[in-house]
Amino acid sequence: MKGIPSRTFRLFCLLLFFSSAGLADWQSIGDVTVAESAGNQVTFRNSQATVVVSVLAPDLIRVRMVRGTSFARDHSYAVVKTDWPHVSIEVAGDKDTRIIRTPELEVRAHLAPFRLAFYDRSGKLIAKDADTRGMGWDGPRVRCWKWMPEDEHYYGLGEKSTPLDKRGRSYVMWNTDPAGFDASSDPLYQAVPFFLGLRQGRAYGLFFDNTYRSSFDMGAEDRNLYSFGAEGGEMNYYFFAGPTPKGVVARFTELVGRSPLPPRWSIGYIQSRFSYYPESRVRFIASNFRERNIPCDGIFLDVDYMDHRKMFVWDKSRFPDPNRMLSDLRRQGFRVIAIVDPYVKIDPDYWVYQQGLAGNFYVQKLNGENFSGLGWPGESVFPDFASAKVRDWWGTLVKVHLDEGIAGFLTDMNEPTFITPDRRPRTFDLDAVHEADTGRTNHAEIHNVYGMLETIATRNGMLRVHPNERPLIITRATYAGGQRYAAEWSGDNWGTWDHLRLSIPMLSTMGLSGLQFSGADIGGIFPVPSPELYTRWLQSGVLTPFCWTHSGGPGNLEPWAFGNRLEEINRNSIKLRYRLLPYIYTAFWEAAETGVPIMRPLLVDFPDDRAAVEQNDEYLFGNDLLVAPATKDYDISRRVYLPRGAWYDFWTDHRYVGPIDIEAPAPMEHLPLFVRGGAIVASQQDVQFTDQAAIDPLTLDVYPEGASSRPYYEDDGISFDYEHGVYLRQTLTARQAEQGVTVEVSAREGSFTPPRRALVMKIHAQKAVPRQVTLAGEQIAVRNSVKDLQAASNGWAYDGEAGIVWAKVPDQGTVVSLDVTR
Repeated sequence: MKGIPSRTFRLFCLLLFFSSAGLADWQSIGDVTVAESAGNQVTFRNSQATVVVSVLAPDLIRVRMVRGTSFARDHSYAVVKTDWPHVSIEVAGDKDTRIIRTPELEVRAHLAPFRLAFYDRSGKLIAKDADTRGMGWDGPRVRCWKWMPEDEHYYGLGEKSTPLDKRGRSYVMWNTDPAGFDASSDPLYQAVPFFLGLRQGRAYGLFFDNTYRSSFDMGAEDRNLYSFGAEGGEMNYYFFAGPTPKGVVARFTELVGRSPLPPRWSIGYIQSRFSYYPESRVRFIASNFRERNIPCDGIFLDVDYMDHRKMFVWDKSRFPDPNRMLSDLRRQGFRVIAIVDPYVKIDPDYWVYQQGLAGNFYVQKLNGENFSGLGWPGESVFPDFASAKVRDWWGTLVKVHLDEGIAGFLTDMNEPTFITPDRRPRTFDLDAVHEADTGRTNHAEIHNVYGMLETIATRNGMLRVHPNERPLIITRATYAGGQRYAAEWSGDNWGTWDHLRLSIPMLSTMGLSGLQFSGADIGGIFPVPSPELYTRWLQSGVLTPFCWTHSGGPGNLEPWAFGNRLEEINRNSIKLRYRLLPYIYTAFWEAAETGVPIMRPLLVDFPDDRAAVEQNDEYLFGNDLLVAPATKDYDISRRVYLPRGAWYDFWTDHRYVGPIDIEAPAPMEHLPLFVRGGAIVASQQDVQFTDQAAIDPLTLDVYPEGASSRPYYEDDGISFDYEHGVYLRQTLTARQAEQGVTVEVSAREGSFTPPRRALVMKIHAQKAVPRQVTLAGEQIAVRNSVKDLQAASNGWAYDGEAGIVWAKVPDQGTVVSLDVTR
């Protein structure tokens, strides 16, 4: 989480990139012959190399190339789906070409020299190897060059601080602690070698599954080519034909896995800093949240809760009775999240160190000595998470804190990073030895998955203790597919307006790359942000998947830290997130089911709208909320682009019809926020923490626009029982016609039954008092005011000032059909 900037280190990364991409002596694969066609695979060979093209799905192709005649064991840390249904393919061609046809695309292989091209079934070219260079190698390095049309643009590549469009830049995949970053920093903490290409509204995707240091040149060296490659391992990539961004991301996350449903409490607000101690300070923070009526579900403890910063050992001078403290906080509605770093202090009296030593559990040098470096506790050794037995051991350590009452973990410094004596961040030697599950290997191969392997170990340990409780792990470093095990945060951002601005495309890109449960340090770790900056950042932060304030000091950064006026604004921002929890939780469920990101750039929904594609500082949060944060000091308005369709101002219900540019009000009290026409947004009553009370009433805000439908999802929020049918799923439908509006709620699916509650429907954009409101054809009682309606068990009322019809009925889980007749 903390470190020392190093321009030398960044220059070193840049030089390595150019040596691996543009300036090396690359050897092309040359001419090939077709060796065999078996099932859904076609193999091409020559005396130097072997290429296998596999059809996994009608729109998904895998390409593997290796020097020589045999491949290494087919192993992936990212890919989880291998049991693809059979796809009928056709293989045809002549002496110069082989064509592999699926129901959705064609792969054309030119044999002399070997080049691959991907077409849709209408014969339109999607992507192809460059005519001048295809796949090749330089010693252990591998690389592939592809054609780059002038009007094609690229998105994704995981955690990057650059703008959404990656065209014209080069990138490195090498998990790194940059010790602070800016809009040009690369690499960062997480490596996801996946991108989405977009041209004329049509999308495709490419995932290069190689854990060695890899690089992507998206036209920096040659504006007509992009390329990708790695310092070792295979050329092994997956091609997703699309054609929609949603389809590409859905298929990619089907391949590598999706973010599972998290515990519901983890999508509340979390308060953090470096560091909260002693115990009295933690209790003071908790009490202030409750006394000030500011919702909060979690408090984070950084390294200073530990005894001399040794993992899994409390500092009893600061926290004399952790069990009692954690129990008391839980009764107040707080869960506590503890940091764990991959540092094991070298101390003969430290029981964790001794256990690891006895089990030979640490990363080693080539000479057999344990690899060591300077970490938070001092000189430390590092668990070899590549080994299953080490991961199992780590799980026994996690159990210690779980038994005490810790509810979640943050895995930090796991790029991995340690500090040199002159205070520069560095990582393990590339020849450091790992006893991986697949056999002994070096750190060059394991580096990019080290953090993900730590999250696997932590998650498995948590599940052994609480097998029917969803774990929360937050990680700083991971690899493609790491969303299966942990949420991610964007690392050490700064408390500046620039960092607020760059966090928007950064988190949008992470979502696009499969990292669906992600967020940034609201307010930044250093320096202390201005009061206005913190308030503005919180306004947007509550509308991101992972929501926490974190600061590095020296000042305080709680929602009440900047005076009464801003405390009230900050309170309302956090309350908004809590009221929207049913909408947000449904978005998490949809992401777990489909892979479509919760927070996503406009290009995902509007790929054929150039203006939407170019928006860097707007995003969709769930299906229906368009968020346009205020990101400049003293702004009281900002330009907002609204794509095609109807959009309602969340605060005023003013209706716009896109595509349109507007100057949206941005008073200090709230950010510009818009609701898509046709939306049905679920919300709930105010609570101070997520499980303080069951939802009652469940409120549906309906924004009529033709005919529309939305899903609604609910479960117990903590267990895995939903995997066995214990959930509640309904379809919400609205139809607008000349005579009025009809809202229907389907009967519940699944066996989860919430406590008795009311169902409130608010139909927006109603300019006159309805002639009648009926439920299943029967008129329901009209109330004098919304206040009277809220006190009644059922009925309807009209708010003429807001133009909203309110209706209230019991939520019995059966079909509800409400007609509002003009």
